[in-house]
Amino acid sequence: MRGSGLNWQGLMEQLQQALPHCAVTEQSLAYFKYPKRTLSVNLPVRMDDGTVRMFRGYRTVHSTARGPSMGGVRYRAGVNAHECEVLSAITTLKAAVADVPLGGATGGVDVDPETLSAHELQGLTRRYTSELVELIGKQEDILAPDIGTNEQIMAWIYDAFAEDVGEASAGVVVGKPLMLGGTYRSKDARGRSAVVIAQRILDAQGLPLKNMTVAVYGHGSTGRRAAQTLAELGALVVAVSESDSATYASGGLDVAALAEHHATQGTLHGFAGGTDITPAEALELDVGLLVLSHDYGTINASNAHSVRARFLVEATNRAVLPEAERYLAGRGVQVIPDLIASIGGVIVNYLEWVQGASNFFWTEDEIVAAIDVRVNAALDDVLATQKDRNVPDLRTAAYVLALDRLNNAVVMRGVYP
Repeated sequence: MRGSGLNWQGLMEQLQQALPHCAVTEQSLAYFKYPKRTLSVNLPVRMDDGTVRMFRGYRTVHSTARGPSMGGVRYRAGVNAHECEVLSAITTLKAAVADVPLGGATGGVDVDPETLSAHELQGLTRRYTSELVELIGKQEDILAPDIGTNEQIMAWIYDAFAEDVGEASAGVVVGKPLMLGGTYRSKDARGRSAVVIAQRILDAQGLPLKNMTVAVYGHGSTGRRAAQTLAELGALVVAVSESDSATYASGGLDVAALAEHHATQGTLHGFAGGTDITPAEALELDVGLLVLSHDYGTINASNAHSVRARFLVEATNRAVLPEAERYLAGRGVQVIPDLIASIGGVIVNYLEWVQGASNFFWTEDEIVAAIDVRVNAALDDVLATQKDRNVPDLRTAAYVLALDRLNNAVVMRGVYP
């Protein structure tokens, strides 16, 4: 379902809409338009059958204006340098909206992780880490999980880095297992923040979340947490989908039972509490809220005309492409953008990084409270920017806020002569 429109031009077009509302110098704008660096590496890995297979890996650091860069590592077939550059820039914007002292980065390997054994996956991960070892670190560039990676892969990165540099450094990677210095709610902070933000925006328009019909596209950790939180708040989660299966129940799904079914069966199809539908049909349902938690480009020019939801929430980066968002806006459909809705991921990664730096660890309740405080503060700042600068929509307001903060950092630091 992924569209092909994840491109730098689309990002720049949306940035241009924000420029009239903020005071950004040409100097700081140049810093945003051009990533700091993009590294491409070849990764030879010995496979289980004794052959050596070559993989292609990437790492883009977009900005270090506000602090060390941080961002995900994705294992996905077709990942390329351009994708990493666009996503790293979005991460820079997100960190600025969250007002954490970090810049954005993204990396990845062109591989379908499902085709590798655990031993091969570990070899690939360690090789990727060794190629980056001189450029990553707790005060340089911090790696985080993304599509196709998880806490096990983060643990391998942590260990490979420690072996290469001769000492453990908890801050070089976030999203680690708890026993290796990870933090609570690392897996589901993005899903929780999407619901927190959506609830506030709906409440402000007199539309309570309770009893609202919801469809969730994507059943990874983000989608599962979003569905669970929505159900706890009284919403009717009538459909849940992933790229190859979906289920529907007009009276609402038992999301806990569905998660158990998916964990044991590996698919959403066949769930006793729902009716099998196609993923495309899940996107076309007449619901109040559609949560998008799969990957970029889920809603694009080819399928936007079929969307009947009144509100869309980007629980993952760039789930709605610009041309689709323009079309939906013309129909009165509001998109709650990724720069706010999925900000919980950036925040929990920041909290884990701080824990690693201080060697002081918070309880689960403290982590949840800290995430909620920062998520709500970010939305407050975006709403204030929208009102004070007379900005037409939330995405543009988030851009304005982020660009202002980046501009202030660049101007204060100056340019090396």
